[in-house]
Amino acid sequence: MSEHQDRYYLPSPSYWPIVGSVALFAMAVGFVMTLNHVGGGGTILSAGLLIMAVMLFGWFGTVIRESEGGLFNKQVDKSYRMGMSWFIFSEVMFFAAFFGALFYARVLSVPWLGSGETMQLLHPDFVATWPTSGPEGKAFTPMGAWGIPAINTLLLLTSGATVTWAHWGLLKNNRTQLVTGLFMTVALGIAFITLQAIEYHHAYTELGLTLGAGIYGATFFILTGFHGFHVTMGTLMLIVILLRSMKGHFKPDSHFGFEAVAWYWHFVDVVWLGLFVFVYWL
Repeated sequence: MSEHQDRYYLPSPSYWPIVGSVALFAMAVGFVMTLNHVGGGGTILSAGLLIMAVMLFGWFGTVIRESEGGLFNKQVDKSYRMGMSWFIFSEVMFFAAFFGALFYARVLSVPWLGSGETMQLLHPDFVATWPTSGPEGKAFTPMGAWGIPAINTLLLLTSGATVTWAHWGLLKNNRTQLVTGLFMTVALGIAFITLQAIEYHHAYTELGLTLGAGIYGATFFILTGFHGFHVTMGTLMLIVILLRSMKGHFKPDSHFGFEAVAWYWHFVDVVWLGLFVFVYWL
């Protein structure tokens, strides 16, 4: 191991980024086809998800073998921390764009439309209040905050505590606390995803709240849907970290793989708090 500590590790060329790009493209195409009721959309979306799972399994496996093989030194660790920091920053900007769209529509556009003479002439029945489905006034019931969303908020806040508790166990070299905390975090993540699926089914079948329900429906499903996707990815990463911990990976003084997933999970928690306040509550 010591022979690798005096030089920077340069990985071999990898085809996994290409596989990941194919998976994302298939997922995007399949999702759009499904929304527009085009035949084969569900199959393409499922294929994309499967390819993504294979990519994650294969790429994670490569990096894990490199790490366990003693190829990484402090310089590599620092580069990983910088890379993960910039990745989370890019995710912050990603969600900031959608929160910005929500702010623009709710605080600026709707009042402007309500006060415009042209809108009053073309759509005299339009009421400039939030939530709105637009000039056509498609009927729907907005999603309340004090049901499944409140429960999901509790689940994610608790999961942030359990993953931190697991980290404390790792720092103390307490393998039982580490594994137990991660198992609880994974269970809470799965519970969140399950409840969100139930919420979506309720919205579509009983509330009339769909992606086609004007600007409210569009912003609601885009923000909560992308967050749900991030929770799903985070849960998969937590499962990998849990399995690694059960195999004895990670040490109190060397465990950035664990820290990276914990950072990501805390980011997901913070985004959800913003969603709960600005999308569900206010």
